[in-house]
Amino acid sequence: MSELLISLRGISKKYGAGMTELMALKSIDMDITAGEFVAIMGPSGSGKSTAMNILGCLDTPSAGQYLFKGAHVEALSRDQRARLRRRYLGFVFQGFNLLARTSAQENVELPLLYRGDNPSVRRDAAAKALQAVGLGGWEHHTPAELSGGQQQRVAIARAIVTAPAVVLADEPTGNLDTQRSHEIMGLLLALNKDHGITVLMVTHEPDMAAYARRLIHFVDGSIFSDMPNPHPVTAAPIASAPLPAETI
Repeated sequence: MSELLISLRGISKKYGAGMTELMALKSIDMDITAGEFVAIMGPSGSGKSTAMNILGCLDTPSAGQYLFKGAHVEALSRDQRARLRRRYLGFVFQGFNLLARTSAQENVELPLLYRGDNPSVRRDAAAKALQAVGLGGWEHHTPAELSGGQQQRVAIARAIVTAPAVVLADEPTGNLDTQRSHEIMGLLLALNKDHGITVLMVTHEPDMAAYARRLIHFVDGSIFSDMPNPHPVTAAPIASAPLPAETI
């Protein structure tokens, strides 16, 4: 039986007060087991991004319990949540969020730098992460010298360089064309299938959500449906092989 990794019980999030009060989340219950690939979907304002921020320890709930590996995250201090993020979580964002004047290698090393690892450990781990996403040989290129697909691969390498238990991907293909989107989804699928990394992905694109094995739909701050994907995509253009370095 898979390990219960994340458990949300009665999670609510309120912004404002009085006439300006907004309930972004309304008593959410959710369990995530290790090794799942989950797509979180819903229209704008449905609460999916708020839920992702709470799952990623970037925000705290107004009420309810959030257990990560049995620890009560809602009771942790800011510093303790930061340590949890550094040890267990990796993040991939729509906008890549790379440092513009910094090489791919240095961008990938950043989480290890924040963690206090020594330079040789950082270099070795970053090189392996870049190799894993098909960017071996591109270590010294800056974001301006990389295509959008390559930049997102650097962002994924940065997310996995700490060997996280969970990768949280927020619209990871939102800035990419169709071909590159499927390549990135194939990479996330491979990380999930071949390396056992739990993937939680927010997306509004059904063809990207099709790669997930579980689909959770949010509507008006509540979970409208939570069900297995009956026909998940099991292979992508790149399958589990390294991505070829594309030309610019």
